[in-house]
Amino acid sequence: MDNVKNDRYYVNRIINDLGFIVAHTARITKEELEKDEVLADSAMFRLIQVSESADKLSEDFKAQNTEIPWRAVKGLRNRIVHEYGSVDLTIIYDTVKNDVPELLKILSDFIEKQ
Repeated sequence: MDNVKNDRYYVNRIINDLGFIVAHTARITKEELEKDEVLADSAMFRLIQVSESADKLSEDFKAQNTEIPWRAVKGLRNRIVHEYGSVDLTIIYDTVKNDVPELLKILSDFIEKQ
């Protein structure tokens, strides 16, 4: 059945969301992100989606992939959701530029090995 929602399914969802973020922010500066409300909102929405999908991963998967800061993924989601109108875009920009590509690589490598 193609609709099996297992760890692989959620990892692929995370990869899709991270890929979207990377594709749309690769050449953007912090100032451009701050000025582009639609892009900033879109990036934050995708970060929320990453966290939601990560929550659905098995505890076994998370325990086997300790290089991923699962708690930080959830923490960023909570900051975005609960402080939405006043989110510090410096944090979002740093996450998009530094953490997102790294997480995308880790998870893409995982899928390639499967």
